This record gives sequence, C-alpha cells and structure tokens, in this order.
Amino acid sequence: MKRIVIGLVLTISLGLLLNGCFESDDKNKTETAAPLTSGVFAENMDLSVRPQDNFYNYINGTWMKTAEIPSDRTSDGAFYELREKSRSDVRAIIDELAARPDLKAGSPEQKVAALYNSMTDVDHINSLGMTPLVAPLSAIDNLTTKSELSRLMARNQISGGGGPFHLFVGIDDKDATRYICGLWQGGLGLPERDYYFNEDDNFASIREAYLVHLEKMFTLAKWDNPANQAQIIFDLEAQIASLHNTNVENRDSEAIYNLTSVGELSGRKGDMDWAAFWDEAGIAPKYALNICQPVFIDGFEKLFAETSLDTWKVYMKWNLLNNAAGMLSKEFDDQNFDFYNRTLSGQQEQRPRWKRGVDLVNGVLGEVVGKVYVSRHFTPEAKVRMMDLVENLRSAYGVAIDGLDWMSAETKAEAQRKLAAFTPKIGYPDRWRDYSDLEIMDDDLIGNLARTRQFNYADDLKRLDEGIRTWEWGMSPQTVNAYYSPSRNEVVFPAAILQPPFFNIEADDAVNYGGIGAVIGHEMGHGFDDQGAMYDGNGNMRNWWTEEDLAEFGNRTQGLIEQYNGFEVLDDLFINGELTLGENIGDLSGVTISHQAYHMSDAYKNRQDIDGFTGEQRFFIGYGQVWRSKFTEEELRNRVATDVHSPSEFRARGSLSNFTPFYEAFGVKEGDGMYIASEERVKIW
Repeated sequence: MKRIVIGLVLTISLGLLLNGCFESDDKNKTETAAPLTSGVFAENMDLSVRPQDNFYNYINGTWMKTAEIPSDRTSDGAFYELREKSRSDVRAIIDELAARPDLKAGSPEQKVAALYNSMTDVDHINSLGMTPLVAPLSAIDNLTTKSELSRLMARNQISGGGGPFHLFVGIDDKDATRYICGLWQGGLGLPERDYYFNEDDNFASIREAYLVHLEKMFTLAKWDNPANQAQIIFDLEAQIASLHNTNVENRDSEAIYNLTSVGELSGRKGDMDWAAFWDEAGIAPKYALNICQPVFIDGFEKLFAETSLDTWKVYMKWNLLNNAAGMLSKEFDDQNFDFYNRTLSGQQEQRPRWKRGVDLVNGVLGEVVGKVYVSRHFTPEAKVRMMDLVENLRSAYGVAIDGLDWMSAETKAEAQRKLAAFTPKIGYPDRWRDYSDLEIMDDDLIGNLARTRQFNYADDLKRLDEGIRTWEWGMSPQTVNAYYSPSRNEVVFPAAILQPPFFNIEADDAVNYGGIGAVIGHEMGHGFDDQGAMYDGNGNMRNWWTEEDLAEFGNRTQGLIEQYNGFEVLDDLFINGELTLGENIGDLSGVTISHQAYHMSDAYKNRQDIDGFTGEQRFFIGYGQVWRSKFTEEELRNRVATDVHSPSEFRARGSLSNFTPFYEAFGVKEGDGMYIASEERVKIW
C-alpha cells in the first residue's frame, strides 16, 4: 500500500481548557467552576510497583491484572475502549437512519442504511451461499491464455478480486504537485513473508493451520481435490513471498522510489502482458509509474512465465474466495474467522454483526455518518482549542530545534522551514466527499463491495489529471487515530479522541499535556523521524541535511534501534528496533516536545500538587495512561512480526527511560529498572 505514515493516535484538544465562571440566578453571587481534578486514574495503578522500576505497571498494573479482553477482540485498553464508544455512537446514527421511512433513493442517507442492512441481513446472506461468486469464478475458469489472465489481474484491481500485487494512485514522493501510479508487492494469504520461512515453532504451526484452512475452504466451495489445490496455493504463495522485500526494507523511502512510466513497463516482453494489463486498467502509457519493489516485479514476471496457466487459475480463484469469505454465508464466514482471527490473533468469538456493519459503513461511507457524528460529538470550541494546542506544540518544537547541540545552523534553518509549513487538520474535513456515483443496494453485499472498489478506483483515475486534493482526509472524523503524511506535510487529527485519558476537560492541564499533547507531538515527530526527515516542507523527498548532521542523526537513531532490540516482549520474542524505529522516534519526540510545551504554558506557571502528585509527575502519569493496553499472545506475536509500532508497554517505558526530566520527577537512580546511564540515553529532537 502507498505509504502514509500513520502514527498511533492523537487528536483533540487541550490548550488552556479551564472551566470559566458563570452567573447564578442570584445576581448578588457568583459561582466559580469546580476545582480541576488531577486526571489520574488511581484505580488502575499498582502502588506495589515502584515507578522507578516499571513505570508502565505502576500506572496501569491493577488494570492489567484485572481486565479481561472481551471475547470478540484481541486487545483492550485506552485506544480500544474509545473505539468501542465511537462504534456505538455511529451505530446510533445508523439505526436512526435505517428507521426512517422517508429516505430518498440514492441519497447518502439511504446508502448508509442499505449498506448496513446488506451486512446485517444474515438470513439473506446465508441463502445465497456462493452465488455472488459464480460469475467471477466462471470468468477465471474460462481463461485460455496468459494475456487474458493479465487482463483479469487488472479487472481484479478495479473490483477487489485480489492478485499478486497492488495497483494504487498516490502523490509522487519527489514531486508533491502531482499524482502518479504505483505497484506494490502483494499476493500472500499469510500476513507477510516471514510466516512462510521462519522455522520458529509458532510460525511452523501457523503454516500447518493455514494448509488445513485452505483445504477446508476448498472443500466448502466443493472444488476438486481440495488437499492438492491447498498445497498448490501454499507453494505458489511461498514463491511469491520469497520475492518480497522485508518489512524493514519497505520502510526505506528512497529504496521504494523507482520511477518509470506505464509505457515503459508495457514495452517489456514476456508472458505477463503488461500492455493488456494497463489497457484493461484504463491507464494510458503516458502516466508516470513508481515500481516500489523492482526485484519483486522482475521476479514475478519470471514466476508468471514458469507457472502454468492452470495453477494461476487456482490461485486467482483462491484470491477471489479469500477476499470475499467474511461476507459470504455462515460456513465460509466461520472458517475464515477460525483461521484469520482465532488462530492468527487469538480472538475467541466473532464480533456481533452490528459491529461489523458499523465498521463497513465507516470504511465505505465514513464521511456521510461522520458529518452527523461531529455535529453531536465535536464542538467548534473543541476545534479552536485543538488548534491552539497544535500551535503550542509547534512553538515548542521550534524552541527544541534551536536548542539542539548536535545540529548545524544550516540544517536547523531547513527544519524550521519544514515545521512552519506543517498543515494541521483538526476534527473533520472542510469539504465532504461526494458519493453520488456510488450505487448501494440493501440485498447485495458482495456487489456493494465490488461497486465501492470500482467507485474508488474511478476516483483514483481522476487524480492522475488533477491537482493535489489538499482538502482530502485519509480518515473519517469518528476514527480514534491520527496520522502524518510526508508528501502533504500535514498532521491530521480526527474528532473521536477528545476524551479521557487522552484529553480530560475536567482535569488540570499537566495530565493533558502528557496525554493528548504527547500524541500530537508524536505525529509532528513523524515529520522528523528517520523517514519523515527525508522530506522537505513542500512534501518532496530530498536531502536538506548537511553531511555531518545526517551522520549524527543516524548515530542517534542507531542507538534507539539497539535499545529496542533489547526489549523482551515474551520469553522468546524481542522487538525489532529497525521495523519500529520511526514510531519509536515519534514517541520519544512526542513526550520531549509536549514536555517543552507544558513548561511554556500557563498551566505550568500556576502548577500545584493535586492528589499527592506534582504537575511534573502528573504529566508523566498522563503519558503512561495513554498506553494502557493488553493483547492476546497470538495478537502480540503477530504485531511484533508485522507492526511498525512497538507494543504499548515499551512505548511508555522506552521513551521515558531516555528522558532525563522523568528521572528528576520520580527520583530514578542507578540500579532502578527504568534507569539508563545518562551517556546512553538517546536524545534526537
């Protein structure tokens, strides 16, 4: 997929959010607002743990011991609780729409109700069985040449049928004024290449389970020789996986930028008919093309030629079935859940159908329900306050850059220019997406998904002849998350996270700076992490560093890699410091810059002890509360293998162990569990 650097969360406000005075009915009296609370969730703390030894467990330990992950989830904690609340809020909106008898056919509201109904009408879905796939499966069976197969692969890019790679349209990393096409490696039924080759017992057992799953799915589909076909699929996917870049290699922005043109690729000779592919895709030879992993495309062409048409037909049928399985009748849905959710992630129970329906609506028509969501759950005042906080963090970042003792004045000037050019987007879009051309039917779930993919694909093609859509958002307002886009140089904060523990309007601002402030700083920090720092203020990938400064930056980030490589997640599992480097830099930058902003605020000037904690301590408590999370073991292993974020505990511990003001706030000394020798602490921004 095209890189948009997404950091784990943030959004909404803080600033100087003090409850104001108001006039009482008695004109001779005034009543002041209630005193601000500490914002500390004391019930979650484990006071038997010394904060100097394990700050994460000190802040969250009682909750960690007592909380149980719901059976329909693989994780729980601060983020996940808010996501459940957002899902319930959106359900209320959908239920109201679905109950209205006056919805105009083709209106956005009618589409929301119809899409939700198409997902939740289980009896109708079960009555169809595999009927929705009959026509596309027949099209695969009827293929007679590899040129026809090349065209089918293009049609699948349009309709979502799957295949060995992904076609996308995105901003040119070295010319942020235009959109270009891109090709990204794909084609695997397991999460990533290591699952096919790692000899660890956990990976080996997953491979065995995957083969069983393939055979069961083919048996349900009543295909001939299911065991034989399962082995064919696994063997071909393993060959495809062997061509893949690793997750770490795919973090290298320069390495995955390989500009050519559609026409140049179309001119290649071989069994893969690129000219037919692009013709079917509706993309002219004149358009620029980024081949993100050239070795993969070269290897795929060779594999395509060496593999029989019959084998590719089995593979394409599996991709079609696998992509649709969760939306088909109960037997397919159950088997799909059993492998991808229970085996891979440890989820014990399928989510209720209403949750799945809400998630589908959020994914397809998110801005339709988002418009109603912000009217109910996000005020204009909150947006203003959030803007104030973002600007406070921007100012603090500027001060921090000027104070760096390892960076030259020349590079500092470039960094300041980039910081000044940051575009913040808060709460919700100023311009909403138009869904007029999308047809949604209440009795055609698979068709709705195919038409959605076609709608989005047609919209992507329009971009190739347009200027950059600066108004566009990559998340809906009800999303509990946030992101930084290097090509747009923008930080984006959807509305849904303006709630404790991220932001608490009733709390003193120390805990808010430690919570939402640090997360905002995290997203800003992505503009200056090991990959974000390769982009300038205009969103173009270019080197704006002096040679000496870049070398020192690399030395400091290498220290962070080595630290995180040493974090033991389970007895036999350690964090991959290279894979998680960008997020770890974001976390360290976030807490550093937010702490700077707190010290520049009126809240710090007027600080006082509350509930036995100083303002400094409450800042760090606010930070620790944000990362409260727990995962099933299967999910934790999956995340360590595939996720660019470190597990939550180490996001808190790793950042704070490198941050000297934390030592001062809690009296951390040599020999304590949180202690790192001062000369080994990493400071970047």
